[in-house]
Amino acid sequence: MAYTTINKPSDYFNTKLYTGTGSGNQSVTGVGFQPDWVWTKNRASAYGHNIYDAVRGTGKYLASNSDAVEQTSATSIISYDSDGFTVGTGDNVQYESANGVSWNWLGANGTASNTDGSITSTVSANTTSGFSIVSYTGTGSAATIGHGLSATPKVVIVKRRTGGTNNWRVQHESLGATKALDLDGTAAANTATGNWNDTAPTSSVFSVGTFSATNNNTDTYIAYCFAEKKGYSKFGSYTGNGSTDGTFVYTGFKPAMVILKNASSVNDWHIYDNKRNTFNPKSKYLRPNGNIAEVTDTTKITDFLSNGFKIRTTDGSHNTSGNTYIYMAFAEAPIVGTNNVPANAR
Repeated sequence: MAYTTINKPSDYFNTKLYTGTGSGNQSVTGVGFQPDWVWTKNRASAYGHNIYDAVRGTGKYLASNSDAVEQTSATSIISYDSDGFTVGTGDNVQYESANGVSWNWLGANGTASNTDGSITSTVSANTTSGFSIVSYTGTGSAATIGHGLSATPKVVIVKRRTGGTNNWRVQHESLGATKALDLDGTAAANTATGNWNDTAPTSSVFSVGTFSATNNNTDTYIAYCFAEKKGYSKFGSYTGNGSTDGTFVYTGFKPAMVILKNASSVNDWHIYDNKRNTFNPKSKYLRPNGNIAEVTDTTKITDFLSNGFKIRTTDGSHNTSGNTYIYMAFAEAPIVGTNNVPANAR
């Protein structure tokens, strides 16, 4: 039986719910580590998804539902702390004393210069969990960029920070290096050499073409890279069957979070997690491409199981017959630990 090197996934990824106070700075604790990537959303109101990371530093954010350039606010995240983070009054989940959700990933808690690619990058890489944050400056010519993972990423998400508006670009191994999805959009996967130079990532670099979304001369970019780690993360695809007895997707762990998108047609992205949905079916979702408040919808449901997730809807965003769906999944508990002992055994 395959083993995992991560017995406690929440040491590397964790969802934290909190209630904004609406005034003053607020420390959010209980994450379990000092996060390097923090993604927040106001669950109660139509505010955007704010994305922060320690490589870009405090006070800077991007919105997953927007093509806008990076914004600076002294009242957004003001510090990354040993057990969470501190937000100012400008963070979306501080407004109106709202219920908020934060998704948190651990990087390296520090940065390093990386010269593996033709463009020198600044990287915060966690090789154990297969996650890195990569900052680079575009050249306008096809290039390679070091990601620091020492393993091939299966997902690369890139956003232009300066110089002009552009969609978020998502490369997913299941779609190949010729295609991209827009995290802030609903479109099906599009084909263009200018995104990734039609070149798949390697264990040291990912490639970019000449599109301004990934590589405009002198503009700055941020990339989030994910390599798959057994028992902790899984990045793949499934084919819809159009039935309420939908596809079962094996991940090798009980999911803590699943992000999915219909890559074949126009549809929203969806995020499910184990903190907003504490039992099956998982009927509460948020849309990375929209600023809508959290939706509870029993026509769009997914079950989290001990070894994967199960689709139980015919809705086109989840299960149109013959359509290809890509997903990103992170673990709550792997099936077994390094000594063949259940990872959640007590």
